[in-house]
Amino acid sequence: MPSHVHQPVKHATYLTLLLSGLLANALYASDDRPYYPIQVQSCDREVTFSHAPSAAVSNDVNLTEMMLALGLQDSMVGFTGVSGWKTLDPTLRNGIGELPELSPKYPSKEVLLGADADFYFAGWNYGMRVGGGVTPESLAPLGVKVYELTESCIHIMDKPKVSMDDLYNDLLNLGRIFNVEPRADALVRGYKKALADFQSQLAPLTKPTKVFVYDSGEEQPFTSGRYGMPTALIEAAGGKNIVDDVQKSWTQIGWESVIDRAPDVIVIVNYGDVTAQQKIDFLRSNPAFSDIPAVKNNQFTVLEYVEATPGPRNIAAIKQLAKAFRNAP
Repeated sequence: MPSHVHQPVKHATYLTLLLSGLLANALYASDDRPYYPIQVQSCDREVTFSHAPSAAVSNDVNLTEMMLALGLQDSMVGFTGVSGWKTLDPTLRNGIGELPELSPKYPSKEVLLGADADFYFAGWNYGMRVGGGVTPESLAPLGVKVYELTESCIHIMDKPKVSMDDLYNDLLNLGRIFNVEPRADALVRGYKKALADFQSQLAPLTKPTKVFVYDSGEEQPFTSGRYGMPTALIEAAGGKNIVDDVQKSWTQIGWESVIDRAPDVIVIVNYGDVTAQQKIDFLRSNPAFSDIPAVKNNQFTVLEYVEATPGPRNIAAIKQLAKAFRNAP
């Protein structure tokens, strides 16, 4: 997930666009007009759908799980970007059935055209790169509509700090796009209730637990900043991301910052060729890290990639983090 230069758009503009989309939806729902066409806000674009996609492709394990959670398998022709990053999860494998993986990493335009795709659910650094060959603009002339993952919008525009609303927004928008709004509404209501019920029973912390997210990298750690989903998960569980002042979603930082900010808990993101245990062993074996409270007290907790990125596993991830924070000294 390489970093990119942001192209600022004011928060007010983002919120105005979002509200205008919601208003348009309310107007369509209030009379007897046909459901389509509808307009959905995707990052800084308003996308019009004249019908439900019938040949959808999703990129990455977490976005694919969102599609499955909404029961959209029959509207899909495949998925991309899972096996190449070694993020395939047994639950996903069971859920997708016979759907093929069209590309192990990011797909090309040719891959999407070869599948006769009419819809691509992806994000910036989740299947698309700024300035790359596969973008909403490059796919539009080919008849492929794109909906962008809300968390990833920070790569092309300014947006508010990440929150669970980013996930909810994507699920509700997918519900609108595929005309399964009641299903999406029920799913989001269920997630919100499950989280509220869990938080209401949590033992309070005297102060937020200081948390560092370790994704990968030895020379420089790759981590998640203010706009990455782990920050929302950590805060919902009663913690504070030690780099939530870093104006990025996923990015590299220096080890000096980690040492200076002394996290109480380190969250290991598990995927790829280096196992979670190998990442823990690296942290524990390096003398430079020996005084970090999390390392000294062996306070590591592991999240699978699919749990740490926006998707249906986020509520379970919050519960796991909350338990880890309350077990920390």
